[in-house]
Amino acid sequence: MEVQQTMLNKISEFVMGLVARFRSEAGQALAEYGLILALIAVVCILTLTALGLAVSGQLDAIAGAMP
Repeated sequence: MEVQQTMLNKISEFVMGLVARFRSEAGQALAEYGLILALIAVVCILTLTALGLAVSGQLDAIAGAMP
C-alpha cells in the first residue's frame, strides 16, 4: 500500500510539474507564433505584390501587341 502511495505521489508531482511548465511557457509560445505569423504575412504580401507586377507587365505586353 505504501509503495502504491509513493508511486502515486511521484506521478502526481510529475503531472503537476508538466502543467506548471506548460502554463509558464504558454505566453512565450503564443508570442512566438504571432511573430512567425506576422513574418509569413509579410512574405506573402511581398510575393503577391511582385507576382502582380509581373502579371501586369505581361498583360500590358499582350495588350500592346493586339491590333
